[in-house]
Amino acid sequence: MRDRILQLERASAPLEPTPAQRAEWTDAVQSYAFDFIDGLPQAKAFVKAAHPGLGILELPLDNQPKPMETVLAVLKAKVPHEGLNPASGGHLGYIPGGGIYPTALGDYLAAVSNEYAGVFYAGPNAVRMENSLIRWMCNLVGYPEHALGNLTSGGSLANLIAFVTARDAKQITSGKVTRSVIYLTEQVHHCVHKAIRIGGMGEAIVRTVPMDDRFRMNAKALSDLVERDRVDGLYPFLVVASAGTTETGAMDPLDDVADICERHELWFHVDAAYGGFFLLADVENADGTTIRDMFKGIERSDSVAIDPHKGLFLAYGLGAVLIKDVRAQLASHYYRATYMQDTLSATEEYNPADLSPELTKPWRGMRMWLPMQLYGIAPFKAALEEKILLCRYFHEEIQTRGFEVGPYPDLSVCRYRYVPKEPKDANAFNARLLEYVQADGRIFISSTTIDGVYWLRVAVLCFRTHLREMDMLLEVLKNGVAQLEG
Repeated sequence: MRDRILQLERASAPLEPTPAQRAEWTDAVQSYAFDFIDGLPQAKAFVKAAHPGLGILELPLDNQPKPMETVLAVLKAKVPHEGLNPASGGHLGYIPGGGIYPTALGDYLAAVSNEYAGVFYAGPNAVRMENSLIRWMCNLVGYPEHALGNLTSGGSLANLIAFVTARDAKQITSGKVTRSVIYLTEQVHHCVHKAIRIGGMGEAIVRTVPMDDRFRMNAKALSDLVERDRVDGLYPFLVVASAGTTETGAMDPLDDVADICERHELWFHVDAAYGGFFLLADVENADGTTIRDMFKGIERSDSVAIDPHKGLFLAYGLGAVLIKDVRAQLASHYYRATYMQDTLSATEEYNPADLSPELTKPWRGMRMWLPMQLYGIAPFKAALEEKILLCRYFHEEIQTRGFEVGPYPDLSVCRYRYVPKEPKDANAFNARLLEYVQADGRIFISSTTIDGVYWLRVAVLCFRTHLREMDMLLEVLKNGVAQLEG
């Protein structure tokens, strides 16, 4: 057996490359990364390829080792040139965008050290780092010192953790689910409905609360619905408000919703995955209020979903759930296994693995902690303020080019459409205009349909998006209209 073990040791030796091999691979990957970043100003934001994604299959998974240059050549030829390029400043279609460079360095260090960030006993520094980041975000939204939460892969898992905690805290057992009520608007992100179903509440009653003309939750309508359900013997227990909806960027009246939730002892959850970090921004509105004023009431919520990979411009893969009563979160998610009995002696910090469905989890905190240490908060704040003003600039400028617009942007999402001079189907015209912009490729935008009306959308949240990109989009739209009407 010893001989066989030694034979296998020699066969697996390539998994520990020599210093020279590490240096060669690292240099090649760094060169690829730098070329990619330096080429972004000239690269397209969107490319509609004939057969997207097939290039990756040129390298089969087999027993044949391949040189790093061969592997990177396939990536270089295909990845930035097919589909959406989320790293581009021209990415104005969906919310996440960019990926500041230190994020990659943080991930690199986390992967090399392979620290386990699930249990304090095993990775005390990783756990302290992640919990300190969560506490910083709790402080940002106005939560007390004892609040905590969890770093997640994104808003989907953050909402799921919050809803499961709310379900258990409000004692919504299986026998009560069908008579339990959840309140939200049509503008909630689709992951909210997904989390409700996965969290065992698919048979609960979901009330769609009416909205005002700016797509914000109507607090009076919410109050009426809750009171009616109480009279009917139902169990209202959860309200989901939005601090920046994905579709329109609308801000629900958080303080008014908080009043209703406190009066009826409902769990108040705020989905601020997109908008939460605009709490850092100092921007005044036309009515004399500020961006921060619109968040009044978020500190009264029971839980918040907030995504650093959106508002802090990190690469995909880092969201957060913040929960005011961490003991409720612990009660819903902890589990004790006998083989982990040694870990119970370390109680200085809450274990992230006890506060989420994940036991095995990566050291996500490094991708946020390293950039914040290198930059401080000021550049993030400035970038967020810039995105708000860029969206307002576009909202004003697009109207001078004959476009209709939706409500004045609450944050950094704007919708708009062109109504042709000649009698035509405006919906079809704007769909063709979208195709024109995407075919040009320098800027990527998206669309939505509200009450049967087809709208174009611009979502400004990539740290590389500046006036250059907004002016480019205005020019492309102008040319598109001229060509389609001509």
